[in-house]
Amino acid sequence: MLDIADELARWAEQGRDFAVATVVSVTGSAPRPPGAALAVDRDGTAVGSVSGGCVEGAVYELCRQAVEDGRTVVERFAPSDEDAFAAGLTCGGTIDVLVTPVRGGVYRAALAQAAAGRAAALVRVVDGPPETRGRPLLVRPDGTYEGGLGGRPELDRTAAAEARALLDAGRTGTVTVGAEGARCGRPVTLLVESSVPPPRMIVFGAVDFASALVRVGGFLGYRVTVCDARPVFATASRFPGADEVVVAWPHAYLDATEVDPRTVLCVLTHDPRFDVPLLRRALRLPVAYVGAMGSRRTHEDRVRRLREAGLTDRELDRLHSPIGLDLGARTPEETAVSIAAEIVAVLRGGGGAPLTGARTPIHHDGDTAHGADAGRPGAGRDEDPARDEDPARGGSAARGAAPARDGAVV
Repeated sequence: MLDIADELARWAEQGRDFAVATVVSVTGSAPRPPGAALAVDRDGTAVGSVSGGCVEGAVYELCRQAVEDGRTVVERFAPSDEDAFAAGLTCGGTIDVLVTPVRGGVYRAALAQAAAGRAAALVRVVDGPPETRGRPLLVRPDGTYEGGLGGRPELDRTAAAEARALLDAGRTGTVTVGAEGARCGRPVTLLVESSVPPPRMIVFGAVDFASALVRVGGFLGYRVTVCDARPVFATASRFPGADEVVVAWPHAYLDATEVDPRTVLCVLTHDPRFDVPLLRRALRLPVAYVGAMGSRRTHEDRVRRLREAGLTDRELDRLHSPIGLDLGARTPEETAVSIAAEIVAVLRGGGGAPLTGARTPIHHDGDTAHGADAGRPGAGRDEDPARDEDPARGGSAARGAAPARDGAVV
């Protein structure tokens, strides 16, 4: 439910009665991941989704019922169930959904925390003693918590420790503990929803392609920063969709800013003065993705310079260059889609190939590759030298370079 916290926090502030259906687990080809939620208030207003349309109607009615009777239920929708087919679940997957009425201060605090962009984890009992089912526990990054699962204090402490581990990893999922807080004893299944600040996308190079990539990055949920050493180009008016526009030498900004294993770095500067010192640092950082724009000839020259700067083969293997998947992109917008597609494929473990005729899974487990262990979608792209043109030609940061003001933020 924390994925729709912005809207639900407003509902809570307005004093609305509502219930939330949250995906607990999925198997097979199910379109929405654990943590996805559908909320319905007493008037029948709905927000969110648990299935992309397959079982929305049935889940909507379960939420309406929970608002009325205050009961928490867990419902399974599977292709083998006649009810599932009646509800419209024809995708072949199985979905377990937890439906809870949202009442009390713990829920409000969790929604407010998530809506404000602060890290938090919400724990609820999915399978356990009846008196514990649906009871909320809010866990913060420092390990403190409020609320309770309705069992023994040891259960709350164990649940908080498990939730903190998932929160640190930015993951949502289920864990099983003993009812007494130990691994033994009657098992209790917990749903842990993690809400963390949005991941960062840092775009180096204030070129036309960057403007399109900023828009796509925001659409994908990234907090997007544009960095360029040239103040005449790095302006907020040129990048209204960016969360931050920084005027600084790219490598200096990367040294000074914070990144984490979810951060993606897109180097569009297309100039060795900027690229080499920047990539020498970027490829040694624990980030999710590093991509650089340029033709194959530019890439070969860039790799040679990076080798001379001391980078190892393992470090260079992390570089996605030329950046993006082979979509035949020409315009800045098409190129941005190409770059975004590669980022999604790398982070989710996809191969970047058409699904038509493929026998690979449609929905991957997600987060299967990061940093140095990331796969390389599109590595087998056409190597015909005739296709050596950079889609960003004409956008080089080397042209008309203006003096930099280190660290200026606009």
